[in-house]
Amino acid sequence: MLFNSFDFAIFLPIVFLLYWFGTNGNYKYQNILIVLASYVFYGWWDWRFLLLMFGSTIVDYFIGLAIERQDTKASKKRFLFVSIFVNLGILGFFKYFNFFTESFVDTFSFFGMPFNAPSLSIILPVGISFYTFQTLSYSIDVYRGKLKPTSNFIAFAAFVSFFPQLVAGPIERATNLIPQFLKKRTFQSEEALLGLRQIVWGLFKKIVVADTCANYANEIFNNYEHYNSVTLVLGAIAFAFQIYGDFSGYSDIAIGTARLFNIKLMKNFSYPYFSRDIAEFWRRWHISLSTWFRDYVYIPLGGSKVSQRKVIRNVFVIFLVSGFWHGANWTFLIWGFLNALYFLPLLLRKQNRKHLDIVAEDGLFPSLKHLWGIVLTFSITTFAWIFFRANSITEAFAYIERIAHFNIGIERININRFPFEFLPIVALLLYFEWFSRHQEFPLYKSAKYQFKTIVVLVAILLLGSFSTIEDFIYFQF
Repeated sequence: MLFNSFDFAIFLPIVFLLYWFGTNGNYKYQNILIVLASYVFYGWWDWRFLLLMFGSTIVDYFIGLAIERQDTKASKKRFLFVSIFVNLGILGFFKYFNFFTESFVDTFSFFGMPFNAPSLSIILPVGISFYTFQTLSYSIDVYRGKLKPTSNFIAFAAFVSFFPQLVAGPIERATNLIPQFLKKRTFQSEEALLGLRQIVWGLFKKIVVADTCANYANEIFNNYEHYNSVTLVLGAIAFAFQIYGDFSGYSDIAIGTARLFNIKLMKNFSYPYFSRDIAEFWRRWHISLSTWFRDYVYIPLGGSKVSQRKVIRNVFVIFLVSGFWHGANWTFLIWGFLNALYFLPLLLRKQNRKHLDIVAEDGLFPSLKHLWGIVLTFSITTFAWIFFRANSITEAFAYIERIAHFNIGIERININRFPFEFLPIVALLLYFEWFSRHQEFPLYKSAKYQFKTIVVLVAILLLGSFSTIEDFIYFQF
């Protein structure tokens, strides 16, 4: 079920009313309703996907209890390995089986040894990368002693399946979410209204910004051989804002929806395109995944408190794994490799935590130095997005090669929209975000939020595309 669909517009009010008026304020009944609603929400795509999610829930629930009962670290570790094997095994089979098979065949063919291997018609379950990482982090935290395993199966099932963030995050930690399912929750009108405003802001970013930019990005990337350098650069910029509006818009809707049920989810985006270097960008982009890899991969490898050689290894591991998490394609590995190259000099020079404040925190505009940092960071990030968006490495390099020809001119893009319509829409987004960068999101509590909300609602009605309902990009991950 899509957040931007009429189905969800009917589903959410029904769940909301039952949650607050049909459970007598009993958190146990509320949890049961959340689990049932979440399974309906997820099964809307394909009921068969429910079996995998339920299986992952069962495994990690009992693994957590088993780890707690063990007396030795070695026996605890054996159960942890079971959780890792099951979760990564499920993820690996459904997401990477054909990728490894095809790569294996291509390698043999490259050396002149044709080889046939089976290729399966596997349907990738929606959101599998998100909920497997979420349940896996639970087992790891129990093993580390950071969390007591819950014996409340319904609360644990709600943690795994909570529908607002189930299929595209934020990837929640059990230390944050499970305690909220184990206590009484009361309706708070101010929090609910805040949630509604965040949902509106998320819909603006998805329906107006992302879907408009998608029209341009798809046309340009799919027909790049027919366009000049300027248009191809604009295509890359359009995709940069498409993926930002699409993914951060989903996160805003998820967080806002959770607020309606008085559940607080972690912040997943914090104005990343105002970052002054790539390290700051990765503290502001997909925060739940970045911190997941930091806590469960980077730090266990030694982080930056090891020899320089191992620091370099750790940085490349974290970014390559992050790239591979996004999809079974070499383009994602190149994307991760580029970001590692961007990040490494900052880390080695101990400049990676230079920008921890808000840009132009005490002023209206950034300094020239910070403005240059923002432009440079956005430029190299957008360059890497070309590999993320391209269907193959060959296509990505061909796209870049055509940009390098420096064929300059204004072209009409072959779509049924106004020429370069996405540019003023992106400018509107940046205007709202720049003057709200001190707040959680632009429609957060402020003296002018009511006016802003009206402007955003009008923009959705006038500029939004309602003829077709577009999927969210991260559903494929």
